Amino acid sequence: MKLTKKQKETVKKIDVTKEYDLKEAVSKLKQAKTAKFDESVDIAVKLGVDPKHADQVVRGTVSLPHGTGKTVRVLVIAKPDKQDEAREAGADHVGFEDYINKIKDGWTDIDVIIAAPDTMSELGKIGKVLGPRGLMPNPKSGTVTPNVGQAVKEVKAGKIDFRVDKSGIVHSIVGKISFDEGKLKDNIMAFINTIIKLKPSAAKGTYVKSMTISTTMGPGIKLDKSITTVKTAA
Repeated sequence: MKLTKKQKETVKKIDVTKEYDLKEAVSKLKQAKTAKFDESVDIAVKLGVDPKHADQVVRGTVSLPHGTGKTVRVLVIAKPDKQDEAREAGADHVGFEDYINKIKDGWTDIDVIIAAPDTMSELGKIGKVLGPRGLMPNPKSGTVTPNVGQAVKEVKAGKIDFRVDKSGIVHSIVGKISFDEGKLKDNIMAFINTIIKLKPSAAKGTYVKSMTISTTMGPGIKLDKSITTVKTAA
């Protein structure tokens, strides 16, 4: 990728070999902003696990204290007795067979699907469409639940789910560059602490191998791994 003059100047300010403490890393992240839009802030955590083994798969959810800053489009698949609850909670789309048929026809203009348990037999029939797009509801991520209204509120408030990829890396959005530094630190530490709590008992050796934060268009900034022993972002 060809860098602009401004991006080249920004990269010079960051030591790609250094692991920064959280406060300095977030400050560098702010300084590295070059895009004119409100970039997302992302984190990538390289773990010492082998995702080929089921007992080493790291998967979970975290409610970011200050949300993601992103508007999340939520579809609730539920039968009529649960649909009003979903609408009142703020779901963008609510339905059952009508939306299943719509998805079959190619519509996937949503970010999250929450499903009532009694709809999964039908929803499972379009798993080949939803799975590759990361849209298939799952009880482990809280997206298959009888409490659809509560699930909608949590997702809208900043609850995200994540899963380690085949390379052993967990990726996630942790906010927007427009967030103040304190909010970014809170969100980042909430995510890291959740990853630490989910360490599989089968994982041997170093669990957290590296952590990097970046903006959508900015360079990666390495985090000091010692912050994994800290419980707050203070």
